[in-house]
Amino acid sequence: MELNLLTLCYLIASITFILGLKMLSNPATARKGNLVAAAGMTIAIAGTIFLYEQDGEKLHNYAWIFGGLAIGGIIGTLAARKVKMTAMPEMVSLFNGMGGACAALISLVEFNHLSKQLAANEVEISAVQPTVLIIVLGLLIGSVSFAGSMVAWGKLNGRVKDFSFTGQNILNLLILLVAIVAGVILVLNPGQPLLLYAILGLALIYGVMFVMPIGGADMPVVISLLNSFTGVAAACGGFLYDNKVMLTGGILVGAAGTLLTILMCKAMNRSLQNVLIGSFGGHKTAAVAGGKQQGAYKEISLSDAAMVMSYANKVMVVPGYGLAVAQAQHVCHELEKILEEKGVEVKYAIHPVAGRMPGHMNVLLAEADVSYDKLMEMEHANDEFKTCDVVLILGANDVVNPAAKNDPASPIYGMPILEVELAKTVIVNKRSMKPGYAGIENDLFFQPKTSMLFGDAKKVLQDLCAEVKTV
Repeated sequence: MELNLLTLCYLIASITFILGLKMLSNPATARKGNLVAAAGMTIAIAGTIFLYEQDGEKLHNYAWIFGGLAIGGIIGTLAARKVKMTAMPEMVSLFNGMGGACAALISLVEFNHLSKQLAANEVEISAVQPTVLIIVLGLLIGSVSFAGSMVAWGKLNGRVKDFSFTGQNILNLLILLVAIVAGVILVLNPGQPLLLYAILGLALIYGVMFVMPIGGADMPVVISLLNSFTGVAAACGGFLYDNKVMLTGGILVGAAGTLLTILMCKAMNRSLQNVLIGSFGGHKTAAVAGGKQQGAYKEISLSDAAMVMSYANKVMVVPGYGLAVAQAQHVCHELEKILEEKGVEVKYAIHPVAGRMPGHMNVLLAEADVSYDKLMEMEHANDEFKTCDVVLILGANDVVNPAAKNDPASPIYGMPILEVELAKTVIVNKRSMKPGYAGIENDLFFQPKTSMLFGDAKKVLQDLCAEVKTV
């Protein structure tokens, strides 16, 4: 009866994972989907702790189990509550890395248990080879995910700089190849525990080398790819323990992460092959001196900006990382409401890789209670720019750079962008004329219809709100 009840718990959890993932695809239901999936995970954990049996014995060491749950729960809750929106991508990378580390530790523990059985001649080598294969895969993928996520975390918070050298891609592939060969040997001859630790070391080195050369503008792709790695590693743990819900959850995360990676690659005009060998984004050309080669930019005063926006029929806001840095999403929403009171239609154009992780801008604006109906994906926004009177760009840079369409020599050439230059007037809020995260100058800033509004996004938006009220 208990076994059937446990199976029911796992079935319910698997269904909630699928429903939750489906709900996450829509901003309006994303929060509820997260809660649904979390409820399913709670059911799965509780079922495992109290209902699981093996050889007639239930789990024990409850002090260790609940102690770990309490410590992890407290740390996770505090981290999630205190994290700033600018630090959200690095927290995602950190937590994703912990998932990869857990999968790797499971492989180490299970191989140690298997080695003792082999040493005592309790099992035949041929009987454990499939299990060893899963152990090796879980260790390899989980370790790469952990090491890569830690480097990504360091890059996102500025503690780790891009690093590359000639022939690095070849070296990366050699390291991975050696790790795979070692894994094959271990599967054929499981009685060599030192090989397992060699695989661990090689996987950690590859994880670091894999992410080190990748430029900051490409980090959304890396995060989604590493997330898929963690899912696959977790699925390996599900195979080892014959745990259906762990297997289902891992497969869902792996599949969703892979699909998201492909979408991110398309959004940044990168190939999946380049992602896998870690060669993209590491090449950056020196930013050109825009004032010398592209002409002079022009500034706009707060009063003029307020006047133009107040008498516009449609205003499109393009949020970027600068908006997140300034924590200006609430003031932005306030400006939106003030303009709408004057009869101005206000919408938001969201680039799929704006910010530092997929969906960063959606989360940022949702925190300020911006209506989901106002958030427009890139394809739909590009259709509407030509009917916009004003586009207000808040901290976005590379995702609106026309060089992606016009300059074959640009490192971002071919990347789909928000075609803001189609609007009648473009107002760009930046702190300075420094290049964006990709390290290149933005041609948009020097176009005749573009005006610069310098300053911290929060302060500028506060002043804009005051000015618009007086118009």
